[in-house]
Amino acid sequence: MVDRHRVELVVNGETETREVEPRRLLVDFLREDLGLLGAHIGCEHGVCGTCTVLMNGETIRSCITFAVQADGQEITTVEGLASNGKFHPVQEAFWEKQGLQCGYCTPAMMLRTVEILRENPSPTREQVREGIASQLCRCTGYQYIIDAVLEAARTMSAGTQTDGKVPVTQGAGPSSAEAAAQTPGAGPALEEEAEDASRQKES
Repeated sequence: MVDRHRVELVVNGETETREVEPRRLLVDFLREDLGLLGAHIGCEHGVCGTCTVLMNGETIRSCITFAVQADGQEITTVEGLASNGKFHPVQEAFWEKQGLQCGYCTPAMMLRTVEILRENPSPTREQVREGIASQLCRCTGYQYIIDAVLEAARTMSAGTQTDGKVPVTQGAGPSSAEAAAQTPGAGPALEEEAEDASRQKES
């Protein structure tokens, strides 16, 4: 008889209870048991980052985490970012700035972005580059991804609210570089872009 354990966890705001084998990986639990396909399987060694999800607001590799380790925890996958039928600002930014090509790394990249911007709401371009280094993208040179992260930072700094572990927008608000520059503590990268936009208007 196969040994099974009862796990209960909150996934994207919903309580899920299942019986799982001790060796059941969290990524398989999310994909096969719950039908949440945003957590992708890549290297299966915790290196590439495509399996990244948030556990209690912090990124983890679900391909090297057992489902029983998530018992009693709160998990957020990319499917949980949208709220009330509206994309999360990070999702919007990746769409607007074309921060994806094949899209395989994108869900994990978005979740890492949520974590980055929670820790540092106004990062510089170099800080973003360093922050996403844990997530491998096989298609791009990361430039558009970085643009998307900075765009999300501008939008969220213009008027946001933290709902639990995942920040959600509270109305679109101004998302231009000028608006970002008016936000106290805006990073140097945002201020520089605001100055460029102002000069273009004057010319």
